[in-house]
Amino acid sequence: MTASENLILEPLRIPGLHRLQTKPFMDERGSFGRVFCAEVLRMVGWEWPVSQINLSRTTSRGTVRGVHFQRPPFTDAKIVYCMRGEVFDVAVDLRAGSPTFLQWHGELLSAEEGTALIIPKGCAHGFQTMTDDCELLYVHSEPFRSDHDAGFSPTDPRLAIKWPLPISVLSARDFSQPHIEPTFDGLTP
Repeated sequence: MTASENLILEPLRIPGLHRLQTKPFMDERGSFGRVFCAEVLRMVGWEWPVSQINLSRTTSRGTVRGVHFQRPPFTDAKIVYCMRGEVFDVAVDLRAGSPTFLQWHGELLSAEEGTALIIPKGCAHGFQTMTDDCELLYVHSEPFRSDHDAGFSPTDPRLAIKWPLPISVLSARDFSQPHIEPTFDGLTP
C-alpha cells in the first residue's frame, strides 16, 4: 500500500490495477481533497501526462457501459472516479502474455467513499450503475481516437463478468459489440 497525505493506493490482483482512496481534509466549510498527484501516482506506474478528462452521466440504475478499450498504439491508462452515486466498476486484462489475461476485477466505487480505480494500459473498462443518477470522471493518458476505439460484449461468456444487477439499459453500440474471438491473443500496449 502506498499513501500520501490524502491518497491511498492499494494494488489489486490484476498487475498494474490499483484502488485509489481519497482522504479529503474536512472542516466546517466542507471538504477539500486531491484527486490527482503525478508524484504519488508515478509510484504505481502512472508515467504519462493527463491527455483528456471526461465526465459521464448515467440516469438509470442497472445500466451497463462498456466494455471499452483503445487498440494499440493508443491504448490508454485511466483513473476512474465516481463523483455521484455508486457503480460496479470493472477492468478486464487484455494484455498479451499477462498472468491475468482475460480476467476481470470489479470494485464498488462511490462518491460517498471517495474511491477510484487506476486502470493500466491494455485493460478494457466497463461499469454498471448501482444507483440512479451516477457521474464518473475519467482521467486519460491518451486522447480518444475513434479509429482505434474497440470493445467486447459486456455479456461475453468468455469474460463471464458477474454484473451485480440485471442489465436494465445497454446502448445499441454496446449491445452490438463482438464476443472475443478464440484467436484473440491480446494487446501489446
